[in-house]
Amino acid sequence: MSAACIIIPARYASHRLPGKPLLPLKGARGTPRSLLERTVIAARLAAEAVRVSGIHVATDDARIAAEAKRLGVGVIMTTDTCLNGTERVAEAVARAGITDEIIVNLQGDAPLTPPGFVAALVEAMRADPAQYVATPVLRCSPEALENFLADRRAGRVGATTVVCDLAGHALYFSKEVIPYTAGKVPQDGPVPVFHHVGLYAYRQSALRSYTATGMTPLERIEGLEQLRFLETGQKIAAIEVEAEGAAFWEMNNPSDVALIESYLARMGMD
Repeated sequence: MSAACIIIPARYASHRLPGKPLLPLKGARGTPRSLLERTVIAARLAAEAVRVSGIHVATDDARIAAEAKRLGVGVIMTTDTCLNGTERVAEAVARAGITDEIIVNLQGDAPLTPPGFVAALVEAMRADPAQYVATPVLRCSPEALENFLADRRAGRVGATTVVCDLAGHALYFSKEVIPYTAGKVPQDGPVPVFHHVGLYAYRQSALRSYTATGMTPLERIEGLEQLRFLETGQKIAAIEVEAEGAAFWEMNNPSDVALIESYLARMGMD
């Protein structure tokens, strides 16, 4: 069985929400916990669902490192020149000498990630050695699609959508809502839009190849790191997952604080 570990890339200098990993989020009983703490909780639940060698926070900021140490997880200091989370994870792997074949990137702004999402990726990678990179995709509920469309109507850059081929590989990722739905939520049948969950599992070889390639044109335009794989001809397995009654949303904008807190309250997560 291929060994795996979880790395949480976290930076302080977010363009849209500076200091995001340390932002307090209130739970069901009003307890404030930092975004990083809530992401570490998600990582620990995932580690119970699928065997991993460890959980590490990769950061270039001493404040985030101090919070990670308080939470009792490993800390790997990286440079401040990493362009995105994948580069930071790759640098952390190299600096710490991590030898696990499968590296899970649980992004630091996804505290609502169900443990089953991580398990689905690791299991898919372990089952098929040919899988190079895997990421979860979640069919939108009408509520989630309306959240996407509301962001676009307000001119906010929100979460990411993805379209896939018939074999289950990603064709494209975008901050726009794709495929086009005419700005409407379908009333009958399944919603044709898939939410891309900010979570990846890579082979070590995928990370080495990624860092050897400079930023690609569509990656630069969309601001989506995973497009570098697609633009250089690498396949990304899109593993469809189900939220199983849980709400999922990432922290992208200040307006997401209230939404995520409402989901924490709804699910009884303190």
